[in-house]
Amino acid sequence: MGFRMGGISMGETAPKRCTEGAWVDDILLQGDGRDVALYLGEAVSRAELRGLVAAEQARFEAAGLAAGGVVAVRLPPSLSCIVAMLAGWRAGAQVALLDYRLTTHEVGKAIARLTPQLVVEPVADVSGTLRGFFDVDTRVTPLRTGRPAASPHILLQLSSGSTGPSKVIGRTVGSLLAEIDRYGQLDGFPHRGERTVVLASIVHVLGLVGGLLYGLASGTQVVLPARQTVDGILKAVAAGDEPTTILGVPSQAAVLAAAQNPPELPQLRRMITGGELVRADVWERFTTGYDAELGVMYGMTEAGVIATDLTGTHRPGLKPAPGMRVRVEDGQILLGLPETPYVGPSDPTRFVDGWLRTKDAGSFDDATGLLTVLGRLDSQVSVGGLKVDLSEVEASISALPGITGAVVVHGTGIEAFVMVEEPAVFDGLADCLAARLAPYKRPRTLHVLPELPRTATGKPVRNADVLRAAARSAAGV
Repeated sequence: MGFRMGGISMGETAPKRCTEGAWVDDILLQGDGRDVALYLGEAVSRAELRGLVAAEQARFEAAGLAAGGVVAVRLPPSLSCIVAMLAGWRAGAQVALLDYRLTTHEVGKAIARLTPQLVVEPVADVSGTLRGFFDVDTRVTPLRTGRPAASPHILLQLSSGSTGPSKVIGRTVGSLLAEIDRYGQLDGFPHRGERTVVLASIVHVLGLVGGLLYGLASGTQVVLPARQTVDGILKAVAAGDEPTTILGVPSQAAVLAAAQNPPELPQLRRMITGGELVRADVWERFTTGYDAELGVMYGMTEAGVIATDLTGTHRPGLKPAPGMRVRVEDGQILLGLPETPYVGPSDPTRFVDGWLRTKDAGSFDDATGLLTVLGRLDSQVSVGGLKVDLSEVEASISALPGITGAVVVHGTGIEAFVMVEEPAVFDGLADCLAARLAPYKRPRTLHVLPELPRTATGKPVRNADVLRAAARSAAGV
């Protein structure tokens, strides 16, 4: 059984009325109206949030949205974004979340796939890559091409697209409530009376469910920093005395770990990251510099959190989250789900007989019950008839002094794209790798980049064409 909120046990089957929007009032917006629900530069109480959501719902319904309809929300992290998605759900509609950083062309393709009846967007363009949240006015545009929801899912998201075209992923009320419940059962995850500083995007699964929805449901205060710089993040942590957790991705942990002489923050309990593996040197610098834990989670947009090590005591092993069925078959991690998470056309081999092929390599220790994630299966390539794990090559490069980031891909040969602290590091990189990797594992080509291209969720892009274009741009070609 999970924790109880608003008279509903999160470990039980969600009541049917939740699918009609009541779950927003019963679970996400319930509680003392005087309690602080959100902090985005200033506090937003639960009563204030309820009023904003009701007003936005009325605005949507006046524009033609009805229960069973579809609304696409394309807004930056903001109070407006939070209110819009909650209002859509409260109206009984399906909400499709689009990252505000998508280009006009990408938005057009997404709208054609998702066929929403309304689109909610900023009135004016927003900019600022390090902004933690924005103050935006929004416009609601009805679309003649829109259609009612074609599935029972209340949330549609696009996969990160780090290795190929995005997939449409659907989540039901029951799926979201089950994930919220899993977070509530994790020892070390924040609870009522605590704060979560959310760095992960609130339109992608980690920031959305682990940060925003779980925080609203559990009574944990959700904080978005004004700026996602070291100073901005640490100011957000220091702004409250309550026990505080930072929720983000490994690249953000690396930024914090690189800070010189960080201040004492006794309220900082830990940072929890998801999306990719945390480098050992980042873990060491963070835990030592802040006297706080650095935990990791493994999850997917398709299902949310799957396995965790919130205290860093089992590195690299992860304990499957409560209720998650996980096994490893032929070196691939499989996840047991009640139904396919994909909406529309998808690879029929991804979900078979109740098991989702994650395309992640892993191993499972029956003695300890711990799962070890070894990277993407597509990272294993053949070079001259010999098997090479690109994640091993990537890890070897990342471990070298002066390397601040690396991505390794395979095309006509192995290519490495790296970030360095100073040019001299890159000049000596080939010699360093010659001492660490067998000849057939070494990159045929090395590229230096000022920044590695990343997806909207913060994952490194592994598309060779995108990486090569970034390298040409950096070289001024």
